[in-house]
Amino acid sequence: MFHLTARDIRRRNRFSVLQAVYAAEGHISRQEIATATGLSFATVGNMITELIDVGVLAEQGHDASSGGRPRAQLVVNPGRGLLVGVDIAETAVDVELFDLSMTVLRSAHLPVDPSATKPHDLADLIAHGVAEVVGADVERVLGVGVSVPGLVEPEGGVSVFSPYWSWRDVPFRTMLSERVPHRLFLDNPLKASTVAELWFGAGRDVDDLIVVTLRAGVGVGIVVDGSLYRGVSNSAGEWGHTTLILDGRLCRCGRRGCVEAYVGAPGIVETLREIAPDSPLLKADDADTIAALATAASDGGKAVADVIDRTGRYLGVSIATLINLFNPRTIVFGNLVATHLGERLLQTARRVAAEQAFSDPFNRVTLRLSALTDNPVTLGAATFALEGFLADRETFGSVGARRAAKTAAP
Repeated sequence: MFHLTARDIRRRNRFSVLQAVYAAEGHISRQEIATATGLSFATVGNMITELIDVGVLAEQGHDASSGGRPRAQLVVNPGRGLLVGVDIAETAVDVELFDLSMTVLRSAHLPVDPSATKPHDLADLIAHGVAEVVGADVERVLGVGVSVPGLVEPEGGVSVFSPYWSWRDVPFRTMLSERVPHRLFLDNPLKASTVAELWFGAGRDVDDLIVVTLRAGVGVGIVVDGSLYRGVSNSAGEWGHTTLILDGRLCRCGRRGCVEAYVGAPGIVETLREIAPDSPLLKADDADTIAALATAASDGGKAVADVIDRTGRYLGVSIATLINLFNPRTIVFGNLVATHLGERLLQTARRVAAEQAFSDPFNRVTLRLSALTDNPVTLGAATFALEGFLADRETFGSVGARRAAKTAAP
């Protein structure tokens, strides 16, 4: 049985306190943080002292008290350092630079050359993007989070399997560390999108959450009792490669009938080809086709309506299984497909899920689109780096040592 150490508990408490400050979207008092987190006032006070000591939080004035002592107001110190989030997708690498308030300062969009998709090619491209957005601020970077598609072993930074380019057991963090002069934190888009929602989106309001990522790749992130569920080998959430239709379409994972082959961007494009093989909406790039479908949907053309309806039905059947298995409070849909096809797609998915799922868990779940306005994958990747900084033994261990020394001093 897994037991949390005192250090694990302290780290979780540190996360919870900072998440409450971010959720306030302005300033918040110690008392309000204790109420929001359920932690004792003493624990909150200790965590805040640590975060102030390392410059993550700052006091900014006091509230107008109706009686008693005015309450100090706490804010995130955006100038404490910089975080980088990297989203490796099939056709491009997006790199964004964030301050500690998680505001995007600079961005780079780097197309991936289809003939240059070896691990060292992508490592070079990422290094170029990171250098471009960081510029002269190299010393201020606290860490770089990298979202690598497919199965990732985060402790060693290994790309276990990437369906885009058939990478297998690639020591990608080691390769990147030879090119990028910052601490590196690797995981995949499912975990990145989920961490973004956990810190800055729907996870602020609920403890049991599923985040559905719909782009070229498809999968889910699972939050149970406020914590990201990874599974034994970090592969939890590979819902996109569960079977929807026996002997169905060939999926790029090599199997047939996977959910991804029907509700991922390439799968939706394939549905359009089946329904209207000569459609002018078919573009060279799948993302452009999805955008064209969204634009054409308002015109009410039958072929477009059929594509969205069929995709919604596939999605509804698939999420009914998630509802029955996990009984979540909220399911959030995000990324390319959800952004473009949005509520129109969910309308059908809700109807079908209601027919396929057990009524009690369905009646208790909310299905909604992500409210995050930025790329959730780069935001989540940067949050990997934030979590890594907040868990750093050297930084926070030295804070504890200094405080103990002060206490022991005569």
